[in-house]
Amino acid sequence: MQENNKKNSITEVPNKMPNAFGMRGGRIKGPVEKPKNLKKTLSRLWKYFENEQKSILIVAFFVLIDNIILLFVPRFIGQSVDAISSKNGNVNFGLLSIMVICLIIAYLADTLLTFIQGWLMAGISQRIVKRLRNALFEKLQNLPVVFFDTHIHGDIMSRLTNDIDNVSSTISQSSIQLMSGVVTIIGSFIMMLYLSPFMTLASMITIPLVFLLTKTIAKKTKTLFKTQQNELGKLNGQIEENISGIQVVKAFNHEEKEVQNFHEINDKLCSVGIKAQIWSGYLMPIMNVINNIGFAAVAGVGGVLAVNKFITVGIIASFLSYSRQFSRPLNDLANIFNSLQSAVAGAERVFDILDESEEKKDISNAETIINPKGHVVFENVYFGYRKDVSILNNINFEVKEGSSIALVGPTGAGKTTIVNLLARFYDVTSGKIYIDGKDIKEYTRDSLRRCFGIVLQDTYLFSGTIKENIKYGRLEASDEEIIKAAVMANADVFIRRLPKQYDTVLSESGSNLSQGQRQLLAIARAILSNPSILILDEATSSVDTRTELHIQEAMLKLMKGRTSFIIAHRLSTIRDADTIMVIDDGKIAERGSHEELIMKNGAYHDLYYSQFNNTLEENI
Repeated sequence: MQENNKKNSITEVPNKMPNAFGMRGGRIKGPVEKPKNLKKTLSRLWKYFENEQKSILIVAFFVLIDNIILLFVPRFIGQSVDAISSKNGNVNFGLLSIMVICLIIAYLADTLLTFIQGWLMAGISQRIVKRLRNALFEKLQNLPVVFFDTHIHGDIMSRLTNDIDNVSSTISQSSIQLMSGVVTIIGSFIMMLYLSPFMTLASMITIPLVFLLTKTIAKKTKTLFKTQQNELGKLNGQIEENISGIQVVKAFNHEEKEVQNFHEINDKLCSVGIKAQIWSGYLMPIMNVINNIGFAAVAGVGGVLAVNKFITVGIIASFLSYSRQFSRPLNDLANIFNSLQSAVAGAERVFDILDESEEKKDISNAETIINPKGHVVFENVYFGYRKDVSILNNINFEVKEGSSIALVGPTGAGKTTIVNLLARFYDVTSGKIYIDGKDIKEYTRDSLRRCFGIVLQDTYLFSGTIKENIKYGRLEASDEEIIKAAVMANADVFIRRLPKQYDTVLSESGSNLSQGQRQLLAIARAILSNPSILILDEATSSVDTRTELHIQEAMLKLMKGRTSFIIAHRLSTIRDADTIMVIDDGKIAERGSHEELIMKNGAYHDLYYSQFNNTLEENI
């Protein structure tokens, strides 16, 4: 055996850094949710209204006109009462007719203006929510992979759908009430002062009670609605995981266990939902009691004033209507503030994601890789998902352009982590990774990732046709190129047998195909991208032996002239790799060609023959 065999295309890079990390660990959990406040969240939401300022001003104008018209209604009613109850007992039919006509016109105008307000506000709210939803989805595209590794996918989906819809409904339903309520309160108060300062003073006794009640209930409902949204996110996560893994659930007969888990989460959601609704439901009945107290006080004071000839019965009727107009918006504003707690809870959960740290930006002078050759060097690379726990320890190796390297070793040793660092799904804790002689951080991330064709162990296909899924590797590819890629991946044979062939529509994740067929499509997608560097992470793990042979044949053609990283547990699939590297506990245990490693009688030798013997036993 020759130590410097030319077939071995990896040369060791000198170690320049001592091991400064402890034992290896797993991925960390998601960050603990930070407390938020109402003012901050409302301030952030207001920024999404900036593009709708003109539309909001138009709505505000219609609201103002509508409420000014409605402010005259109680006066019309009071004058109608005075027209009937004149001192001489005669009814002033002329004045009564005019007042009735004025009331009809006012109510018709109110109906029309209310429709216009609702129509305009519906468009405003949907456009605002569309921008918020776009911002959240764009943010998700720019978040690092670690975020999705540490958050429940169903909860993320809940924030994108349920929480934003909650914000939408509050904006559309409450904004007009808020504007209308402010105008009505101010206008009614002015008219009440004009009619009778004494009765106005009597009606004010309920205001402190209203604010005290609103503050007390809102404080409680804010916490409950936030908890309700969190539990709803957990429930969605449970549903998403169960549906995605329904075959595993049924295979292990865990239906009852899943139902029990669902019931537990659903019970918590139901419990906190009941509490939230009960507390928010307290508001209106108690508000009605307070308003009736104020109404009685106004009626009593008005009766005394009328008996003493200070005011007429019509003024009392008008004032009572104004009192109702004054108190109703207070009820509405209290109710709006109450429902706002639910919207703020949803908005805070959305802003939690918007506040997450994105992938690190490219450096200012980052270069675009042009015609990459695929020369890769790892130099003193350390990495850990947490700073205090290392996954990779002092990894040093070099891969010549156009050569193939196989990474083998036990599960969790760090094989996939190495290729994740190469594609910058994660950044190294320390050390450097070079491609074509330059640190990968000096390249733009987009151009760097275009260098790679990746086939993962967990195949993912999008909803759409087979042609669209293969074309995802290179969107500008022609139909002929798509078919050629499928032929190379040995996928063309089974595609031709489908009713609509390449136009066959796949369900979510391609569940209407076998696992092996999905893997072949993923390989065809990688072939179409025509990469300089191939990453094959257990690319043949889900196919039968015969299909595996076809894929290996296609892979040999694909890997020709390209740098290839192959991760495999089936050692029979990587015998022809230029170099095999054994990773164990985050370190390089052995490296060399298949023949060299067998001759060493080390870890690879034991691993290879243990698989070989197991295969023989299975065949016997």
